[in-house]
Amino acid sequence: MPRFSIIVPCFKVQGFLRECLDSLLTQSYRDFEVIAVDDRSPDGCGAILDEFAARDARVRVLHLPENVGLGRARNAGMPHATGDYLFFLDSDDTLTPGALRASADRLAEAGDPDVLVFDYARTHWWGGTRRNALAHILADVGDGTFTAAEHPEILDLLMVVWNKVYRRDFVEENGFAFPPGYYEDTPWTFPVMLSARRIATLDRICLNYRQRRQGNILSTTSRKHFDIHDQYERVFTFVGSRPELDGWRPYLHRKMGEHCLDILAKPDRLPPSDKGEFFRRTVEMFRAYRPAGEPVPAELKVLEGSWAAYRMRRQGGRAGRELLRRGGLVRRAAGGRVRRAADAVSARRPLDPRLVVYSAFSHRGVLGDPGAVYRKAREIAPQLRGVWVVRDEETAAGLPDDVERVLLDSPEYRRLTARAGFFVNNVNWPGTLAKRPGSVHVHTHQGTPLKYMAADLLERPGGRFGVDVPQMLRRADRWDFSLVANRHSELVWERAYPCHFASARTGSPRNDVLVTADARATAAARARLGVPDGRTVVLYAPTRREYVRGGHAERIDLVRFAADLGEDHTLVVRLHPSLANGPARGAGLADLHRRGVLIDATDEPHVEEVMLASDVLVTDYSALMFDYANLDRPIVVHADDWNAYTASRGTYFDITAEAPGQVSRSYRELAWLLASGGWRDEDSTRLRTAFRRRFCAYDDGRAAERVVRQLLLGEDPGEPSPATVPGPAAGHDLLAST
Repeated sequence: MPRFSIIVPCFKVQGFLRECLDSLLTQSYRDFEVIAVDDRSPDGCGAILDEFAARDARVRVLHLPENVGLGRARNAGMPHATGDYLFFLDSDDTLTPGALRASADRLAEAGDPDVLVFDYARTHWWGGTRRNALAHILADVGDGTFTAAEHPEILDLLMVVWNKVYRRDFVEENGFAFPPGYYEDTPWTFPVMLSARRIATLDRICLNYRQRRQGNILSTTSRKHFDIHDQYERVFTFVGSRPELDGWRPYLHRKMGEHCLDILAKPDRLPPSDKGEFFRRTVEMFRAYRPAGEPVPAELKVLEGSWAAYRMRRQGGRAGRELLRRGGLVRRAAGGRVRRAADAVSARRPLDPRLVVYSAFSHRGVLGDPGAVYRKAREIAPQLRGVWVVRDEETAAGLPDDVERVLLDSPEYRRLTARAGFFVNNVNWPGTLAKRPGSVHVHTHQGTPLKYMAADLLERPGGRFGVDVPQMLRRADRWDFSLVANRHSELVWERAYPCHFASARTGSPRNDVLVTADARATAAARARLGVPDGRTVVLYAPTRREYVRGGHAERIDLVRFAADLGEDHTLVVRLHPSLANGPARGAGLADLHRRGVLIDATDEPHVEEVMLASDVLVTDYSALMFDYANLDRPIVVHADDWNAYTASRGTYFDITAEAPGQVSRSYRELAWLLASGGWRDEDSTRLRTAFRRRFCAYDDGRAAERVVRQLLLGEDPGEPSPATVPGPAAGHDLLAST
């Protein structure tokens, strides 16, 4: 008996069907059967299904004698299912790699629940991918099983059939089946979810939900959308047959009203001549099933009135929104005049040479180089007043009480930035911030550049997609100092940012903790991450890819990687910050962290501590390697797509030829390096030593102090360690010792 019976109904999807079936048959987990139902499709679907069945014994094809529609095609497949769990996969959607393995593991962990709900991502026809906005619910409900009554928020997720798997015995015992017509998921999903005694969740994107440009049934203008009323009739009939579910009537009544009004409001669903009839039918149902004594929510009160009143309200709403828009424009214009007047007053006040305004990573808190400079200034220059610019109230609330902060674009922000003597940031300040003569802007950057940056991207149209290079350079015109950790960075920044600044050979302040780290710092960092004692810690830090829309390219199977490392190793994963909140994060990382397969350190605010906790760094082309080299610990460069990466983004040198350690060109090579010990052999040490000499030249543990003393206080902080620093460059370097 297989673990999964995957039922795939097919109708007019020949262009997508092969991709769907390939996503199934290439899964690493193989204990499943596919029941493909040809719903009398007039195109080539039937032949494609027969072709796959001939190649793979797990595929069985059922050819229906007539077209019956999506729901009844699923019904036709169910009697042929022999698996423990039913999985209904639409034939234009695809499973993500590892989805079935993750689902099987979670089912076993949860003790075979009635229903398992998993995450999905919308994949748009134009190439964009968007994760389910309510994915957090899957993690919030916890690791155990529950009922809908215990966690009703589970019903806020998209109520469809394909983001769940169902215990077959549970389905058969309750006689669940799909009705004919549109919206057939509604009278399946509500009864199933309300009846289930044990529901579990999987916080992992297991399915890519294709958003087709055309051909989506529910986006077709038709009277078939009237089917929604019949489907909710079936839901209320089911609840009426189960007295224990009677308490759900108010909830379902509200959902029915919201769902029908949503259909009515969409311009592409109903023919205009039928909208009045649809409204009146909805009103009849709303009245018929309204629970006695239940108040009507404000947003549904339109269903107590007439079609004419609803139309007037809709038209009035549009008119009101237009008035609000115009009023907002007027208010913003007036507010702009007031702000400009206030800013003009502030600009006439003298600069405060003791006021330093800080920001990091687009106003996300006390982080990175600016954070290190701020902490050192508090230690050795308490006379300086440091104020942090933060993006929102939530970020402000997360800062320690003794850290002075101001919200971006607030009146206080404008007053402070108009008078500040110094600005320290690792991302360009907003264009609205005007640089006053006499103020000093210190730009710290975010690491040593490998890939093309700023003006160099003008030669790379793919690499600069979404990047306004001229605006970037206009903002960089405000820089007075550009911090560098090595001669390479100095040359690159002066080329990539042809602006009027001086290169400051200070080293990277955030790397001071790496240069001065000892065994106690490493032990403390491991304890914070929850690394068991005695483990070898492998840090995997992939960067984004410009040749993939969204930036995420899944180069390594993390489950396999963790297993190949062995039980005496701990795999720590840190995604590029730009990928932290997108589909890349939901493609199994959160679930693997929860299950203890690996540690997801993507959200750790201080990447320096993540580096401290590790024994070896495995990366591709991330700038993290330049910082990590300060630890003098092994680095492996996994360059399996180096040619594609350099062709799309461009790099300043060949990291595979001038690597900080061993280089792997395939996963097999990577696994061999880690298993054989090649990652820390003599050759690796030799390469790392040369790399450190070149790229950590100015990092001596005193970078933050050097910035504070020379750039903020005007003192002579002394030069970086003479044992590692090359001779000073001529002219442009204001920090070269005299």
